[in-house]
Amino acid sequence: MKKDLLSLLDLEKEDFEILFKRAIQLKERYAKGILDKLLTGKTLGLIFDKKSTRTRIAFETAMIQLGGHPIYMSTQDTQISRNEPAKDTARVLSRYIDCLAMRTFDHSLVEEFAKSSTIPVINALTDSFHPCQILSDLMTIIEHKGGYEGIKIVWVGDGNNVANTWINAASVLDLDLTVASPQGFEIDAHIIKAASADKKSHIRFTNDPRDAVKNADVVYTDVWASMGDEHELSERIEAFKGFQVNKALLSLARKDVLTMHCLPAHRGEEISEDVLEDKNSVFWDQAENKRHMHKAILEKLILKN
Repeated sequence: MKKDLLSLLDLEKEDFEILFKRAIQLKERYAKGILDKLLTGKTLGLIFDKKSTRTRIAFETAMIQLGGHPIYMSTQDTQISRNEPAKDTARVLSRYIDCLAMRTFDHSLVEEFAKSSTIPVINALTDSFHPCQILSDLMTIIEHKGGYEGIKIVWVGDGNNVANTWINAASVLDLDLTVASPQGFEIDAHIIKAASADKKSHIRFTNDPRDAVKNADVVYTDVWASMGDEHELSERIEAFKGFQVNKALLSLARKDVLTMHCLPAHRGEEISEDVLEDKNSVFWDQAENKRHMHKAILEKLILKN
C-alpha cells in the first residue's frame, strides 16, 4: 500500500523515529564514503510552482546519491499549464515515475495529486505545510541537543506554513513548543484545531516574543513575508517590530541556545546579521540535513520499508 507525506500529521511517532535514525545513519555512511545505491532504476518527479534552492537541490542530490534519477518539471512546461486536470496528470505520471514531490501554493492540489496517484506523493512545500523541512530541522536538533524531549523550542515570527508544520510535529511528538507572533499574524485556528494543539498544554501561543524566548533551548524564525505575500512586506515590517531574532532577544534564552532559520534569510529584518554568523546558529547544518532526510523519506516511501 502506498503512503504519502503531505503533512506531519500523516506520520505516527514511530515513523518520525525511524526517519531520524535512518537519516543520521545515511549521513554518517555518506561521510565515510559509503554509497547506498538503494534506489537504482527508480525515478523521482519534481513538479515545482514555487522557486527553490535548498529543497530542489536536496531532493535531486538525494535521489542521485541513492542511485536514482530526478526529473524536474516546471508547471509551465507541462500540460498542467494548459488546464489538464490534476487527476489526469497524476494518473499519467504514476505510469512513468516511482515518486512525486510537489512544491506549489494551494495545498489542495497536492492532496488531489495524492488521491489520484498510485505512487507516493511528497509535499515539498505548500502555503499550508512544509513537512520535509521540519523533519530535517528536528534531525538537526537531535544532533546538537542529543534529542528533542525536554527541549524548549520557540517560534518567533509569522504564523506561516513552517510554523503550521511545527504545530503538527509538536502535536505528534509532544514537543515543548511556544509560538510567538504579532496580533493578526498568528497561526490559523483551523490548523491548531486540526492538530488538537488547542488541547495540549505543551503547546503555547503568545504575542510577546520576549516572554516566549525565556529559557529557550531553540529559537526558530522565518521571513516575515512568505512567497506570495511580498506585496505586504512594508506593512509587515511595521507589525513585526520587536520580533527580530537578535542578540538582545536571545539574551533571554539559554546560553547554549540554538538559532534556526529555514532560509533564505532577510538579514536585518526577521534576523540580525550577527546572529546569522554566530557560532550557535545551525542554519547550514539544517540545509545540509535536508539532503539526508530526503534520502530517508524517499527510501521509506519508494521501497515501502
